[in-house]
Amino acid sequence: MIQKQLLLVDDDVEFTTLLSQYLPPQGYLLDVAHDGEVGLALAISHKKYDLIILDVMLPKLDGFEVLKKLRQSHLTPVLMLTARGDDFDKVLGLELGADDYLAKPFNHRELSARIKAIVRRMEMLPSNSVQQVLNLDDVVLSPATMQVKCAGQLVELTATEYAILHLLMLNHGNLVSKHDLSEKVLGRKLAAFDRSIDMHVSNLRKKLGQHNPAEKIKTHRGAGYIYLVAS
Repeated sequence: MIQKQLLLVDDDVEFTTLLSQYLPPQGYLLDVAHDGEVGLALAISHKKYDLIILDVMLPKLDGFEVLKKLRQSHLTPVLMLTARGDDFDKVLGLELGADDYLAKPFNHRELSARIKAIVRRMEMLPSNSVQQVLNLDDVVLSPATMQVKCAGQLVELTATEYAILHLLMLNHGNLVSKHDLSEKVLGRKLAAFDRSIDMHVSNLRKKLGQHNPAEKIKTHRGAGYIYLVAS
């Protein structure tokens, strides 16, 4: 089994020590950084990480600054660690391009489940190469290369955004519920007040809208989303 390479950025030494003991037996190689500057340097280094676990509260550079700078050049999946009940941190992290978040304190099994869901999502994407290119109006999604173009321009998407767009385009013209999106993309049941899917769709709209302002993803409040196609 090929071990997955993770980067943990957290200034809690006791916490990182515990995870350094807990995660390797599950098949993960773990690098650790205790401040934002070192974490960012490792994240953008030549080493390819399968996932970055990033705390919000960090010395030197906070987690948001690290994520913002990282997303300028890298689409590595990021799991943000936020304070419990702090919805602002959760929303901001997702707006900046985090793939998921987990509120502290948490059960170690929940962290393991989130990691597995994100890694599984990344592993499943290449298998899409056997599927046909999706070409709807001016949006072209190529499963073989994981590339998306809108009006002929390349659109840089995170793995989560790509997976959501792929599912919506496959079901174009039909309602895809937030429950289905959460289970099939995030790998978990939709929880009450969980805005993760909403924020990822919002990011998708912004990125596609930079190249064509026409509405492509319609919200059905409280139900889900429909990918629109020209009649």
